[in-house]
Amino acid sequence: MQHYLAMSLFPDLEVLFRSLWAYVWWQVAVEMVVIGAVIYWVVSFLRGTRGARLLKGAGVVLISLYVMVRLVADRFELQRIVYLYGAFLQFAFLALVVVFQPELRRALMRLGETRLFRGRRAEMNELVDELVEAATYLSRRRVGALIAVERDIGLGGITDSGTRIDAQVSAALLNTLFWPNSPLHDLGVIVSQGRVAYACVQFPLAESGELERELGSRHRSALGLSQESDAVVIVVSEETGDISIAENGQLRRRLSPEQLKEMLLDLLGARVAAPIASPVSTTVEPAEVQQSETT
Repeated sequence: MQHYLAMSLFPDLEVLFRSLWAYVWWQVAVEMVVIGAVIYWVVSFLRGTRGARLLKGAGVVLISLYVMVRLVADRFELQRIVYLYGAFLQFAFLALVVVFQPELRRALMRLGETRLFRGRRAEMNELVDELVEAATYLSRRRVGALIAVERDIGLGGITDSGTRIDAQVSAALLNTLFWPNSPLHDLGVIVSQGRVAYACVQFPLAESGELERELGSRHRSALGLSQESDAVVIVVSEETGDISIAENGQLRRRLSPEQLKEMLLDLLGARVAAPIASPVSTTVEPAEVQQSETT
């Protein structure tokens, strides 16, 4: 009786089970592994971003509508609802493409990375030394800084508001650019092809809900640019002097100069890739950081 009732409510289940038995078991297993791997990659890519929350909401809505249509509309032959459900799925597909456009763009950029910029290890080592020296100097004096190191994806699209520099990277130059009350100390600096290309550049801001409330515009700018490109962004907090790195939509905070150098060497390809040191906790005690950070 229960079997008959289940099959009457879910007529497609019997067809599904019969179809599964018709396939070779190892083919089904391989397909399930591939599908699971794709789902895992999507969830991992979206983890901690605005897209993860959107994906959960869209999944709940689509699954709920599917169950309602199968239980009610098909059972009682409500053809108009079935028709509207099909039209809704087409609209939902287009809407998801628009809503997830930033995440899709990031995924395509990751797939298209060629890593051509990582061959000149000697120059990269020198660049890393200058960046670490500048970040250490500014951190000790609690001078805010925001430095983006360009990799494979060009950052020319955000440089319209900046000031062209085109100078060799040096700690002295970076310290001068970010020193308080200097004409170019606000906003960010872009390092491209081993040179300070632009200063006073406005970076795209990440969503406010993606960071702890005590973090200000510098950290939001660093995270936002790392979500839009493959750049490595160094942040020095003006309030606490903490050094952070934003890369691939992730923010690693409270780094020591040694940890900063290790991460930059790995991320910029200045040596053979090695495991990065254990992630630094992003938890900050309320007494250590003020509620907001000035640009």
